Amino acid sequence: MSIQAVNSKKPKAPGHLSKGHRRTTFREIMKNRSLYIMLIPVVLYFILFQYKPMYGAVIAFKDFNPFVGVWDSKWVGFKHFISFFESYYFWRLLRNTVLLSVLNLVFAFPAAIILALLLNEVKNQIFKRVVQSISYLPHFISLVVVCGMIIDFLQPDGIINRMITAIGLVEEPISFLILPEWFRTIFVASGIWQGVGWSSIIFLAALSGINPSLYEAAVVDGAGRWKQMLNITLPGIMPTIVILLIINIGNFMVVGYDKIILLYNPATYETADVIGSFVYRRGVLEANYSFTAAVGLFNSVINFIMLILVNQVAKKKAETSLW
Repeated sequence: MSIQAVNSKKPKAPGHLSKGHRRTTFREIMKNRSLYIMLIPVVLYFILFQYKPMYGAVIAFKDFNPFVGVWDSKWVGFKHFISFFESYYFWRLLRNTVLLSVLNLVFAFPAAIILALLLNEVKNQIFKRVVQSISYLPHFISLVVVCGMIIDFLQPDGIINRMITAIGLVEEPISFLILPEWFRTIFVASGIWQGVGWSSIIFLAALSGINPSLYEAAVVDGAGRWKQMLNITLPGIMPTIVILLIINIGNFMVVGYDKIILLYNPATYETADVIGSFVYRRGVLEANYSFTAAVGLFNSVINFIMLILVNQVAKKKAETSLW
């Protein structure tokens, strides 16, 4: 056999693209060029505002001086990380962040699923639309306005205290906003009220994709609504639930610090102060940029690790994952 024949039978490298394949790819791109053109602003946005600024994370390992810039500031290694880990506030911040995130996952995340399932069972379309509109509206209210409403409602002379004293639940008004034990309840409950309707939209969209013939077959077999929900509805939206759960756990250490800053005060720091609010005080108010960059980097690394682990578990157990 000639050398030329042997070379012709040699397998191509895995990454090699034939001319025909390249032409096919080019034709596909040109065929869908409008979609790729629409994608350009999104790609540019992420490059300019998400990836390019990431070089600034290097100040976590420096004593950043704004007058000399990022690269000319003095290297200090892991000094700021060690300072944070040895801080008196470290365990309090970690505990509060984890607890608020767990409470959101346990109560706020299922609330949207439950609302979507309940709305899916409603046959009166007018009533269904009214409930949807009412539940969506709080999402469009500014967070500052929402926090202002919460503060006004929970004042000793606010509407909540007036109601609970009027019906005899308490004898004296409760100072909700200065009692640390009430902060987590207020934070989670107000978050559910503001976000449950909007979050349910994704689940309602997933429910609309379930084949109606499955329900018809279940009715023929004598299955009631409860069994239909357990055996058809929930399995039908399970991939959506898993994907959203992975995304939520990927943001596990990112609690809504902006809302916390608007609601908390020194009297409630014991249960309200989280890593995000601590970074705000030390970084913005005290201008300690390197220290807070180290804290934020630690937060991001934990989120990244949790995202990878949860995605792998979901991929093996539920056969659904982000990648």
